[in-house]
Amino acid sequence: MKYKKIMLLAWLYVTTTSLLAAETSSAPLVKPIIDPLSGTNIFQMVAGLVFVLLLVIIVAWLVRRVGGVTMAGGGVLNVIGGMSMGARERVVLLQVGEEQILIGVSPGRIQKLHVLENPIEIQAKKVADMNFANKLTDALRGKIK
Repeated sequence: MKYKKIMLLAWLYVTTTSLLAAETSSAPLVKPIIDPLSGTNIFQMVAGLVFVLLLVIIVAWLVRRVGGVTMAGGGVLNVIGGMSMGARERVVLLQVGEEQILIGVSPGRIQKLHVLENPIEIQAKKVADMNFANKLTDALRGKIK
């Protein structure tokens, strides 16, 4: 029994060392040079770029669909106007429903300054002109004022 174990271990040793020796001797000493501008590499690069762009588009669509980002316009809160009062301070007039509120904005604080009793009348065209989408459309059509 002991003799069979020794013979089995000797046989395993000889076969594994001969296989390892055969692998190392057949391996090339110099790695082949791969052309970076080969069709396969360019295809992989373009496929990766298309995959990343599709991933960005899908994530943006999902965020919009789920409602993680609110789009401007159509809401009950509108910014009517604003004015810079210093390097980092602003005064902003907001329209909330039928009420207009004047707020002060500074780096560490937002404070209600005044609620207007008589709301300022604003023209519908002036509100539409303040919309970024309308400004961008006008700029693309060449109607920059």
